Amino acid sequence: MAGVTLKVTNRSRKGLKGLPPSIELPEDATVEDAKKAVARAAKVSDYNRIGIFDPVSKKTIKDRNSLIRDQPEVVKRGELLVKDLGPQIGWRLVYVIEYLGPLIFHPLFLGLRNHLYPAVWPLIKNHLPYAPQYNSELSFTQKLAFVIIIAHFIKRELETLFLHKFAANTMPFAYVFRNSFFYWAFAGLLGGLELYAPFSPAALADKPTTLTYVGLALFFFGEIANFDVHWYLAHLRKPGETARKIPRGHGFGLVTCPNYMYEIIAWIGIIMITRSPSLLLFILIGTYYMYIWAWGKEKNYRAQFGDKYKKKRSLILPGLL
Repeated sequence: MAGVTLKVTNRSRKGLKGLPPSIELPEDATVEDAKKAVARAAKVSDYNRIGIFDPVSKKTIKDRNSLIRDQPEVVKRGELLVKDLGPQIGWRLVYVIEYLGPLIFHPLFLGLRNHLYPAVWPLIKNHLPYAPQYNSELSFTQKLAFVIIIAHFIKRELETLFLHKFAANTMPFAYVFRNSFFYWAFAGLLGGLELYAPFSPAALADKPTTLTYVGLALFFFGEIANFDVHWYLAHLRKPGETARKIPRGHGFGLVTCPNYMYEIIAWIGIIMITRSPSLLLFILIGTYYMYIWAWGKEKNYRAQFGDKYKKKRSLILPGLL
């Protein structure tokens, strides 16, 4: 099979030492094959440290399974931009660590409930935005909240371990702290600390109401629909296929990223059940990031598929965002 010779250029000033002026790749080489070839030539032990970039846009080529010949600017210029990305950690492990935070903090605050909150109650009871009330027993809402939140993050962990497929093997190790902070601090630490307090809004909601049942329905719908999209995306490409496909159905006719839409619906359900301001803050921040990620996906779809792709007006929420 005919091969291709590509010029290799350092992306940064410091650059990789010992980088050859060019590399020879087979005609059907993938981005991952190029990483391995560059790593061998530059004597880098972990090929995942090698970043491959488009020579014109200077953006990283993330999909490790995409073919080099399908990168128009790389083929046109006969050049690869490369960079040493530093120590790496697996994407799958990062997601596992991210979602572990709430699974640690929520049982922790539940277990410390009778020791932690009696000490702080005298200090804050006169500063609450509602009539102060201390409920020493867990309310129905708090018990339900614990079950659905733990179930949500266990679902996330199981999907990460057994369902999701990642375009890249790894990310820079330092990113694990940045990525985990959001889940650990807001959904875990802040959410758990507020939710199980004997004087929280959830503690005062001792009996289920219409709002509770509607929230529970939204939660189950969002979780099931979100899983459906994740399952569909994981099986969109058949074994051995490398070309990206346009996703259809499953909510993709409404928004760019229906998995984000259903995620938000599930969290709206959780907030309706818990009345939690901390979890409301969590999903508001999360919605902002999901919107940014969805816009990136929309731009990629438009650039890659052109007229074959029907542009979306809404990214994550029909008619809103």
